[in-house]
Amino acid sequence: MSRNEKYLVIGSNSFSGSDFIDLLLDDPSNDVIGVSRSPEKSDLFLPYMKRKSMNFKFHKMDLNKDMKRLIALIDKFMPDYIVNFAAQSEVAPSWAHPEQWFQTNAVAITELADALKDRKFLKKYVHISSPEVYGNCVGMVKEDYPLNPTTPYAASKAAGDLSLFTFYKNFKFPLVMIRSTNVYGAHQQLFKIIPRSVIYIKMGKTIELHGGGNAVKSYIHIRDVSKGELLAAEKGRIGEIYHLSPDGGIAIKDVVRTICKKMGVDFNRATKIVAERLGQDKAYVIDSLKARTEFGWKPEISIEEGINGVVEWVNANWDRIKREPLEYIHKQ
Repeated sequence: MSRNEKYLVIGSNSFSGSDFIDLLLDDPSNDVIGVSRSPEKSDLFLPYMKRKSMNFKFHKMDLNKDMKRLIALIDKFMPDYIVNFAAQSEVAPSWAHPEQWFQTNAVAITELADALKDRKFLKKYVHISSPEVYGNCVGMVKEDYPLNPTTPYAASKAAGDLSLFTFYKNFKFPLVMIRSTNVYGAHQQLFKIIPRSVIYIKMGKTIELHGGGNAVKSYIHIRDVSKGELLAAEKGRIGEIYHLSPDGGIAIKDVVRTICKKMGVDFNRATKIVAERLGQDKAYVIDSLKARTEFGWKPEISIEEGINGVVEWVNANWDRIKREPLEYIHKQ
């Protein structure tokens, strides 16, 4: 890892952002600031909270409301790296308020880049995008694949991505973009399919498989992704997009079947088929050869090992988890 580096992480309360901070704090020489619109959660969802590190400070700020305060903080801290995880990130709810998704994922991102484009202290701005911008990812999709979003969430992310590249093209803004596939792991939001399936089995509730669970996803453990994001910050080429993905895709129903086997329940009894989600892409498989070749990244945690970790996390924290809401709660 880099030594004596300063990182500012936007979206630090997110699943991905908090794991990235936890990874950064493995190196005691890193100086890290986290920014999020909500107050910090407990260590149930923020693994770095257990460290009580003196090298980490948190600031509650909203990209849509506190941009001037955020820029003032950045100018005072003068980070070497800004890594931005902040986004309205759920696909299905984006149909209800698409304008809010565009405000956060495109408009605020553009305002931030415009403010940062002349900050010479900034070595890299690492932006966390999504393969959702490609639409249906059939085959091994590379970084230059055409954008073809099929939901308001995906369209808002694509709009933000294109806007950021205008600042790179015209001002050499030190942009590096990451598109990783379906992250999972301990500490994830409980409404996500892997932790939710574990929780439903423990509660004796039926797991709903939208469209029969036939959609193919590329599940990758959050720590593998965090390591790739750090390598991209340190070694990625400015103006480039990097994919982070596993070696292949897996149908959602097969992930749930693995969870059922791990927990000793019958898959057919534990699940039921319901209607497919609007805009659900049939496949979600992308090529990550570029990251593997340029900076030696590769995923190391198998789906079986990762699922075991989620089950162990749920079991160890069951008294706390069973009191938490299990559905997505939208925040504007």
